[in-house]
Amino acid sequence: MTDTITQELTIQQVAEKTGLSVHTLRYYERIGLIHPINRKDNTHRRYTSDDIGWIEFLIKLRATGMPIQQMQIYAELQRCGDETLPNRVAMLCDLKEQAESHVQEVEEHLKLIRHKIEYYQGVLLKNQS
Repeated sequence: MTDTITQELTIQQVAEKTGLSVHTLRYYERIGLIHPINRKDNTHRRYTSDDIGWIEFLIKLRATGMPIQQMQIYAELQRCGDETLPNRVAMLCDLKEQAESHVQEVEEHLKLIRHKIEYYQGVLLKNQS
């Protein structure tokens, strides 16, 4: 049985697990979103479960609309430790407000789409009669 806490994954395995490309993982490491990944004697990267957790968090930040530059600031603050918690909380609160605003906007769009569907279905039913 493999201990998942100490299990190390290759970059290809992490790409498959996270849905990011190998190129993107290397890019994220190069620009400081991901800390330098430990390497084995053969220089191949070996990712831990903590690394994957961080990468999955970055994916969520990106999916909610946080720009790469903001993600870099957040990553640097995270590496600086708990004294940066107020800054990180503020950044996440701002992101939450932006995401909630976007959700409201999408809900308004959906309301219009639903209305159009109902209208067109009514027209179709009327034409079939």
